[in-house]
Amino acid sequence: MNDILQRLTETIEVRKSAAPESSYVAKLFSKGDDAILKKVIEEAGEVLLATKDGDKQHMVYEVADLWFHCMVLLAQHGLSAQDVLNELARREGVSGVVEKAGRPKD
Repeated sequence: MNDILQRLTETIEVRKSAAPESSYVAKLFSKGDDAILKKVIEEAGEVLLATKDGDKQHMVYEVADLWFHCMVLLAQHGLSAQDVLNELARREGVSGVVEKAGRPKD
């Protein structure tokens, strides 16, 4: 895993047990899934707006926020960025059409 993703994963894990008043991440964890999901949705919308504005630096800033909050969501469920990277590696070289057709049906 990329060093920054590994360090961020470790920081998020440490913050899970921190006091909510001492850490933004701890506060999110204390509020549970709904608060974390709300932040993911909010950040995804901000990525879309930044993209529509055509400001590439703003877009990068907002994607960083989105990735961060997705990492918090993953940690809430006992997963990490490494799990996502493993899935991307599994899909590497596989047609998106073929990969999607091979997924379990809901």
